[in-house]
Amino acid sequence: MSNGAWSGRKVLVTGAGGFIGSHLVERLVELGADVRALVRYTSTGHLGWLDASLHKGDIDIVLGDIRDCDSVRSAVQGRSVVFHLAALIGIPYSYRAAQSYVRTNIEGTLNVLQAARDFDAERVLCTSTSEVYGTARYVPMNEEHPLQGQSPYSASKIGADKIAESYYISFGLPVSIVRPFNTYGPRQSARAVIPTIITQALAGHKIELGALSPSRDFNYVSDTVEGFLCTALEKQVIGRTLNFASGVEITISELAELIGRLMGKRFTPVLEEQRVRPEHSEVKRLCGDATLARQVLGWQSRVKLEEGLRQTIAWFESNLRNYRIKEYAI
Repeated sequence: MSNGAWSGRKVLVTGAGGFIGSHLVERLVELGADVRALVRYTSTGHLGWLDASLHKGDIDIVLGDIRDCDSVRSAVQGRSVVFHLAALIGIPYSYRAAQSYVRTNIEGTLNVLQAARDFDAERVLCTSTSEVYGTARYVPMNEEHPLQGQSPYSASKIGADKIAESYYISFGLPVSIVRPFNTYGPRQSARAVIPTIITQALAGHKIELGALSPSRDFNYVSDTVEGFLCTALEKQVIGRTLNFASGVEITISELAELIGRLMGKRFTPVLEEQRVRPEHSEVKRLCGDATLARQVLGWQSRVKLEEGLRQTIAWFESNLRNYRIKEYAI
């Protein structure tokens, strides 16, 4: 990717205060883009991870709500590239508040697409998730793998993907759907398994987890961000969906053992019932095929799991104060 490709380009990132969004915003600023960041309004004015960003002064930060079409329209106007990451992502909470996932993930995506259409955006990237595939029917899982909503969260993301697909087919909106497998790294929520293990280990707590046998395909956040950037510059992927995956799977129990070894700690994970998904909702196996991204974009997962975990552990060691270790983050 040419370092000058983003210089001066007017970009919007929704969900910019979140885990992946904040990393993407910072990378775009480093590449010289004119970045607008849509961050969810709260009464405290909290900007998520952008509050502490060294690039905060170089970002046009807009407070709003992805569910509100006026907020979205004002953010999209004048932007040539829209990276849409805003979403509710916690799977356990989706069992309790399914409607909020429909409103945020499906209706919010519709708001972005319609605004992008109205204001003639040059490119729109909608962020999907490997969870839309459900438990693997074959591995590695390419983009043709059937979709299955095994949780209200994944169902809402399938809906969002299909709305995006329809806007390309119906209106010619230049949309691409990017589908990362399990992204991890600094700033990730403790709802995710890697921060859960690391934070509990650092705090000296027993390691309480959900199901230990499922396998996942992990990608370090810098690789995921690079995939977003490559996609937005490539016209061949307009109207297409791309997996970002390492093609390597590891079970949760093996992952816990590996993290323990890297931290110099020995622990045996304990199954905690409140962390276990309903029986048929658990996605038992994910292992992705990123052949399309490699062939068309030249993208591949470059950060090996052990290297990425070392960087993630080091970050959490310095930022443990930002996490509530004793509370299960639903």
